[in-house]
Amino acid sequence: MRLQQLWGRVRCAVLGMVHLRPLPGAPLHRLSVSQIAEKACQEADVYINAGVDGLIVENMHDIPYNMTVGPEVTAIMATISAAVRHSYPSIPLGVQILSGANQQAMAVALAADADFIRAEGFVFSQISDEGFLDACAGDLLRYRKQIGAEHIQIFTDIKKKHSSHALTSDVSVAETARAAEFFLSDGVILTGIATGVQANPEELKGVKQAVRIPVLIGSGVTVENMEQYMDADAMIIGSYFKKAGYWANEVDSERIKKFMTKMNRLRK
Repeated sequence: MRLQQLWGRVRCAVLGMVHLRPLPGAPLHRLSVSQIAEKACQEADVYINAGVDGLIVENMHDIPYNMTVGPEVTAIMATISAAVRHSYPSIPLGVQILSGANQQAMAVALAADADFIRAEGFVFSQISDEGFLDACAGDLLRYRKQIGAEHIQIFTDIKKKHSSHALTSDVSVAETARAAEFFLSDGVILTGIATGVQANPEELKGVKQAVRIPVLIGSGVTVENMEQYMDADAMIIGSYFKKAGYWANEVDSERIKKFMTKMNRLRK
């Protein structure tokens, strides 16, 4: 299992989200690139000092998201991700570029020596709040091959949040996961319907039975409900680790420490 190359035999790895402040060109952009990078490194410090198992750098504050991103986003994401990697050379590090900029994320991961990307729209098409998101597995894996980045893993959302799945309503979450596995995903990500919304624990059981690749939970995990997701291979946590549990707030070290204390107890 390739996931074990990142976390060894850690049960249910915890990944903290480093949500970059709005990048140049985004409607809410205010800070300089150096200020955004400094803030990202400060957040990474909080996460690592609180004991998380890995990090994902994401342009979460670039709302509203575009289906295409400019070269400035790729360049700045690479610069900041490389700064985080420099500070923590051995921590598992991922990249996600919203929305659906998966080839750009792969390029950033290669440039910054990151370990994986989170990719939306890997299999099947869907209508998201950003627009139409088409499947990208064929192009993305060929791009990874072309640039010599096969060591970078691709964890893929299934039934992506903030989306309508009416077009694929006859395809279950488990069947979607099997399709992602068949198309060579390194792991699938199960979420709720929106940021911070809890994933269905029953769907986790079904997906775990359906595929042999790792299954990650990508939204809605809290210290109160984490027991329901301990069968996942990893948890990606953004909202709960922020003050008052709201994704746009500052990272809250006490919430992270409380979560990791309970996680370490459950791992025994």
